[in-house]
Amino acid sequence: MAVQSGVYRGVPAEERIAERRSRLMEATLAVWADPDRRTTMTAICAEAGLTERYFYESFSGLDEALTAVMDWIASEIETKTLDAADRAGEDPAARTRATLEVFIRLLHEDPRKGRAAFIEAAAVPALRQRRTELLRHFAHRSAEEARAMDGLPHRSPAEDEIAGLLFIGGMAELVTAWLDGAVEATPDDIVDAATRGFLGLYG
Repeated sequence: MAVQSGVYRGVPAEERIAERRSRLMEATLAVWADPDRRTTMTAICAEAGLTERYFYESFSGLDEALTAVMDWIASEIETKTLDAADRAGEDPAARTRATLEVFIRLLHEDPRKGRAAFIEAAAVPALRQRRTELLRHFAHRSAEEARAMDGLPHRSPAEDEIAGLLFIGGMAELVTAWLDGAVEATPDDIVDAATRGFLGLYG
């Protein structure tokens, strides 16, 4: 019996490609977030147990792989924080704290993600623009969230956007210092301070 085209050992080609890409994404995160390793395509392929041929199957080059990992982390942060806010109810303080708890827990449980997205990405010239775009996206989402909260003052869209930029910019600096060890704080300390900061900016 002929083997169906594109199927190997019962696994369609699309699934094999997706599985290899996933391995490369995990490997890129592991190498990139390790300050003792140089982030190269060779190192990533060795970590993934794949040849360079398969790297180029998923990415055009190293910068594209790094950008994909940064977008993956940002997407996870957005999905989990939005879900936490939805489950927290309508109280502004409860929604804010729930969102921040999920965000900080994600970085605490896997510091590689915070290090890659907040620290290492800033050091790669090709990624600085994308990092700026993501920070501004989250600033805009913060403004939207504040406008949707009952009990907070209604300000102009411009004022909300300014507050969002202040909040997200401050959070980025705080998280960077925390992950670098420049700030000694527990996750609860960070959540407490960030909750006060958000409600202070929008309250």
